[in-house]
Amino acid sequence: MNTHVTLAGVTIKNPVMTASGTFGSGMEYSEFVDLNRLGAVVTKGVANVPWPGNPTPRVAEVYGGMLNAIGLQNPGVDVLLERDIPFLKQYDTKVIVNVCGKTVEDYIEVVEKLGEEQAVSMLEINVSCPNVKEGAIAFGQKADALYDITKEVKRHAKQPVIMKLSPNVTDIAEMAKAAEAAGADALSLINTITGMKIDIHRRRFALANKTGGMSGPAVKPIAVRMVYQAAQAVKIPIIGMGGIANGEDAVEFLLAGATAVSVGAMNFVNPCACAEVAEGIERYMEQYHIENVTDLIGAVQE
Repeated sequence: MNTHVTLAGVTIKNPVMTASGTFGSGMEYSEFVDLNRLGAVVTKGVANVPWPGNPTPRVAEVYGGMLNAIGLQNPGVDVLLERDIPFLKQYDTKVIVNVCGKTVEDYIEVVEKLGEEQAVSMLEINVSCPNVKEGAIAFGQKADALYDITKEVKRHAKQPVIMKLSPNVTDIAEMAKAAEAAGADALSLINTITGMKIDIHRRRFALANKTGGMSGPAVKPIAVRMVYQAAQAVKIPIIGMGGIANGEDAVEFLLAGATAVSVGAMNFVNPCACAEVAEGIERYMEQYHIENVTDLIGAVQE
């Protein structure tokens, strides 16, 4: 069986990677799972300077998943380059760095610093960050803003650029087309869906931020639908994510048009989830006598 897939010229050994923000930068999970078994490690989002994140409580369990309002807490790109990238170089897995910022200039500063690091194979740009110059509306919620930031990042990036799309939009196909038109090399979707939980006994919000991003198995049908719609709208490869818990879930995303998949919330339940999803895809290929995993991409029948 051939499980290799290629994203914007970067070949990974299997189509399974970690979803940003659920796996640290790999070091935190390395004593539980062999990182060599993963197609790629996608780091937690990094900014140009350290971010403290939101006040606590910032995680809440909900039916079929979880809410988080971490606020993209991170130690900054300099720590990533000094500590995390050297650690990941020990492993036979691709490294994709997720980038966040509050202004276009923030993103560019990180992208330029990462440009000299050969161990970083791709950049994933988190456009769900609030744009402080546009009234805190996320970069990824307006097609023109998404187009502008994609074009600017591409001007400065030395690695292929993945734009991570927000699901909190009216038309995901429109957003996918905007990113493609601006030069994105690939897309990843979906990011978390905005949700809320109220503790009825305390009559208080479960999260200090009031709202948070929902992830977990309950969002999977929405994610599959959006990946399919995006795949129909663009020609660039897509990394699908949202509620993947096993190999069968991953195959569903591949059939919908994803070239690769990311496993997120399930890492909190089972630290070996990514490796087990990769094994599950292989079992499916054996069951249905599929030689190349690429034969599954977009193979859903009308």
